[in-house]
Order: sequence, then structure tokens, then C-alpha cells
Amino acid sequence: MTSEKTLRAALVGTGSVANSHARAVAAYPRAELIAVADLSLEKAREFAGRYDIAAAYSDLDEMLAAEHPDVVLICTPPGPHRVQSLAAFAAGAHVIVEKPPAPSLDELDDMRAGALSADRQLAVVFQQRTGTAAAHVRGLLQSGALGRPLVAVCQTLWFRDADYFAVPWRGKWETEGGGTTLGHGIHQIDLLAHLLGDWSSVQGRLWRLDRETETEDVSTATIVFEQGVVAQLITSAVSPRETSSIRIDTQKATITVDHVYGHGHENWRITPAPGFEAEADSWAFPDVEERSDHGPLLRDVFDALLDGEPLPATADAPARSLEIVAGIYASAASDGAVITPEALAAHPTHRAGFASPVTDLRR
Repeated sequence: MTSEKTLRAALVGTGSVANSHARAVAAYPRAELIAVADLSLEKAREFAGRYDIAAAYSDLDEMLAAEHPDVVLICTPPGPHRVQSLAAFAAGAHVIVEKPPAPSLDELDDMRAGALSADRQLAVVFQQRTGTAAAHVRGLLQSGALGRPLVAVCQTLWFRDADYFAVPWRGKWETEGGGTTLGHGIHQIDLLAHLLGDWSSVQGRLWRLDRETETEDVSTATIVFEQGVVAQLITSAVSPRETSSIRIDTQKATITVDHVYGHGHENWRITPAPGFEAEADSWAFPDVEERSDHGPLLRDVFDALLDGEPLPATADAPARSLEIVAGIYASAASDGAVITPEALAAHPTHRAGFASPVTDLRR
């Protein structure tokens, strides 16, 4: 039964990603963006004018008290996510928060507890999960049509120059929370986990190869997933030819996706193993294509909120990829030790923050 209700949405933070949220709300017929808040009232008013939003505020609490939104879209850096989410839950609103959802697992735990206590939903924006190609591949893997997945490679090779790290809050454990693993690699790590499920162990190392930063500009890791898949990860902020790539080898095929910041059918390929060519037609992607983007993610979350349904697979499991990232940092802090979910759950330091030793190889 489809609800006739219209969601009243409010947005906090007017950086570049907020534009994707505003466009997604405008494209959804059963939601309206009624207010925006930013520490700079001037920026909030400029953003409101750009998207025909009725009200602009410089204070989130003031906006919540005045507007009583149904859902709050949080588009700020990760530092204030916990405080902003808890305020929204206390005001009776659902929360859709940009990645990473929090700068620590402890803070994310507080956010999840706040949602549960208020009987509200917490959705995290990992838009790489969306699109018809990712859904199709996930379905093939879950059904066993491609046989058992065996080995995977996950690469986030991006380029961020010295000016990027010159921004005062970037590259510092205290203000950014982590380096390229948390800020960049988490996208593809999340997509990999969306396709392969829960993890059972991780080992990682952090490297500083070229940039002036406290945190890592490169990381390497090995993840073992519960179903037995071994995955090798590399994340970089120093790679001029950028790519975001995942490869999964199964008993019957190799799945690849190669893109940078978003994917469609043309970015994916399923190559049959010798002897399984006759099955390849049954693995074909659907005729109707939807690319990965904020639009389909917010649409599916809004549908679930309006219809009283659980969050879709594109927005559930808010802690899984952050736990993998935390495991990489915790492993690096223990000289490459194997970190399991059980060890991470009781970790003495890395539930509260990710600061870790980085091997400096700069010349």
C-alpha cells in the first residue's frame, strides 16, 4: 500500500554534495525540501535561493524547532554527524547522513542507538551501491548463478594534490578522522561488502608516500569475507590516472567494474570461465539501465520511510564498511595484526578513533 503522505525534508550543510541531495529531492514526487541550515547564513540563503527552498537557518536546532521536518539530510563533514543526528532524532525526524557516517565506531553506535530509541531510521549515503548493474550482479552472486566467489581485488586509485591537503582540517587525525582509506576508499570497500556480505578478518598497513599529511595517503589491506572470499585492497590519493575498480573471480566467471565516481552498465563486465560460456546469456544485464547516483538511493529510502518498510539494501548495514575501515586502521596500529569483528568490538582504542602509525617513505 503506497502512502499518500509527502515527506518534509530539511538539509544541513551546503557543500558540494548537498547539491546532489537537493536534486534528488526535487526529482522525487512525494518529498519537498522545506529548509536548509548552514553555519553561514549567507550560504544557507544562497543555497535556498538556488533550489527554491522556503527557509534558511544558521542553526540546526532552530531549524528543527521551527520546521519539524520528517527527515533530515546531513551533508556536513563527519565530525558533527553524531550531534546533528541525535538532535534530528530527538526532534522526531529520520536521518540520511553522508559517508563516512561518523569519525568513530563509538559515535556511530550512539547514532544507531538514538535512531532505535526514537523509532526513527538512520540511512547512510553510499551511492555506489545503487544502479541496476550493481543490483543485477548482487542478485547473481546471492543466487549462486556464478558459483562460489573466491578472490577479489578492490582498488581506489585517486589523485589529490598538495592544495587539497592544504585545507586546514584535512590530513589530520583530530579533524578529518582518517586519511584516504576513510575519506575515499570507503566507497569501493562499501560496494565490495554490499556484493560479498559480512567480513571475518582484515589486515592492513598505512603508508605516507608523497603528501604533507598526518594521515596516510596510501593504504593496503587484505579482507577475508565470511563466505570465504579473499580480497586485496589498495587505496591511494597519489595516483594521477584515477580509477575505482572491483574484480571478483567466482567459480564460473570474473566480474569487473571500472569507473571513477559513478557507474552504469558500460562500466561492468561478466566474463565466463572456460566451459561456462553457454551460461553467459543468462547473466546479461537488464535492458533498462539506471546509473549509480544519489537519486535512486534517496528515492528508495524515501519509499521505505513513507511505506513503513525496512530500509533497502542500498542503505542498510550502516556500520559494515566503517568497521572494515576501522579494522584496517586497528591492524596498522598493531603492526599488521589480524583483526576480527570480535576483536574490533572490544578494541581498546580504535572504536573511539582511528589514529594509527603511518610508515613514512617520502624522499
